[in-house]
Amino acid sequence: MEKFIVKLAEKTDLIYVSEIKEAIFSASEKKGTGIAVRDFEYLTSKILEGKAVIAKTAEGRWAGFCYIETWGHNKFVANSGLVVAEDFRGMGLARKIKYLAYELSRKLYPGAKLFGITTSLAVLKINTELGYRPVTISELTDDDEFWKECMTCPYYDVLMRTKRTHCLCTAMLFDPDEKVKTGKQARKQPDTAVVNRNNQ
Repeated sequence: MEKFIVKLAEKTDLIYVSEIKEAIFSASEKKGTGIAVRDFEYLTSKILEGKAVIAKTAEGRWAGFCYIETWGHNKFVANSGLVVAEDFRGMGLARKIKYLAYELSRKLYPGAKLFGITTSLAVLKINTELGYRPVTISELTDDDEFWKECMTCPYYDVLMRTKRTHCLCTAMLFDPDEKVKTGKQARKQPDTAVVNRNNQ
């Protein structure tokens, strides 16, 4: 019975960076993913800054990853680079990683708006569970540096041709102020970082 450990990435997890980098690059080449490529140094910095979540098997195999980015002077936060190793897809692991990245983002930047752009139906469903809502591109950060990061995405030309008003990705936003007004809460997940494969 194989188990997964989903936790905050730390210095000892730097041994997985090359594998994570290759997985993100491979995902970026698949039509419909809309994931941006990141280099070794960038991914390393996210781990060392305490802004990444990693999933591993009990035996120490890398299983999944996600990192946090901030934009507009920390007013906007994105959980990016969500990727699961091919051997462990379809087991609900992406959902566990995304939930922990959400909790980490809210802890580090409690007043920030969380946002994402994606073409993944699975990610859209997870974001909805967390309290995100679909929005127009114009409601996201206007930080030019963020949009430059989309240059490695296959849909970048659509974004630029429409002057950043439309994209094939769906934009989603979690506004903590709206949460306070409506009283809505994200669905609570188990308080354990250990995920049993047979329970997915």
